[in-house]
Amino acid sequence: MRDRVLRALRGQEVDRRPIWLMRQAGRYLPGYRALREHHPILELARTPELAAEVTLEPLRRFDLDAAIVYADITLPYAGLGIDFSIDPGVGPVIPKPIRTRAQVEGLTAFDAEKSVGFVGGTIRRYRELETERPIIGFAGGPFTLASYLVEGGAAREHAETKRFLYRDPAGFDLLLDRLTDMTVEYLRMQARAGAAALQLFDTWVGTVSDRVFAEHLADRLKLLFEALQPLKLPTIYFSTGSSHLLEQLADLGATALGVDWRESLGRVRHRIGADLALQGNLDPGALLGDAGTLRAAARRVLNEIPDGRSHVFNLGHGVLPTTDPARVEELVEFVHHPEPLGSSP
Repeated sequence: MRDRVLRALRGQEVDRRPIWLMRQAGRYLPGYRALREHHPILELARTPELAAEVTLEPLRRFDLDAAIVYADITLPYAGLGIDFSIDPGVGPVIPKPIRTRAQVEGLTAFDAEKSVGFVGGTIRRYRELETERPIIGFAGGPFTLASYLVEGGAAREHAETKRFLYRDPAGFDLLLDRLTDMTVEYLRMQARAGAAALQLFDTWVGTVSDRVFAEHLADRLKLLFEALQPLKLPTIYFSTGSSHLLEQLADLGATALGVDWRESLGRVRHRIGADLALQGNLDPGALLGDAGTLRAAARRVLNEIPDGRSHVFNLGHGVLPTTDPARVEELVEFVHHPEPLGSSP
């Protein structure tokens, strides 16, 4: 198996800088768009043969070092008895938001194999078709999952989430506990299916203060990563807009920290030290420019960690839908074979 990503996440030597991209399988690729003409998003995600093809498409086009399973962080909601859909232009839609302790107490018991076993099926199917490059499993972070549930979907201000948090902190904590337990079981199931690393996407956690994070989230995330330690797989914690939480994030117990494009990797290393592997963090917008500006931007990221140790090259968020696949191919080639300093861009 090509294990560059796994070795880098563990702080081991690699022959070249590994690279994979968040949302590398999806809307910018023609194969995915063709499938979407005939299959809604949830149908794709719940059909292992189709989801595996979506997962594989970028690896067939680009020399990426790992795949990430095609899924959505909302998929486990069904296992809690929550009705939801995904609007391609909006995101998750929850018709009956969870805003009271009574609703939390009414959630059904979660069984990963019964409710989201198809994600394990996608991972197994991928491993039948691709034996060289590892596949990364993932789940949403408890706060991000809670926010979608409370808001009824994506929200800018997270007003209802914070209303619940401040009016009934114990009830909100109970929701976080349920989601934390669910996420542990979901990730364990993906590991049993053959995922070689696990990433936690906590997209909205940057909206909370450092105090709220410390009082309501830090200990739950530590318990989550502690529960995954017996799997002996690298784990990655990724969040956005969260530089004010950086020192706390570094203490959660994940193997690596995913960094968004707002904070340079060099400053992150300076703040948290060199013990924790880093992943990131090219601005996805750089892929919308020309080849020369893309290489210059990628070079700046590489230079933030010049020795290359404990670094997985990635974006600071997902590939944008309007991205030209040719730019992705150029980026992957450049990261694997960066031009010497002083070369023309």
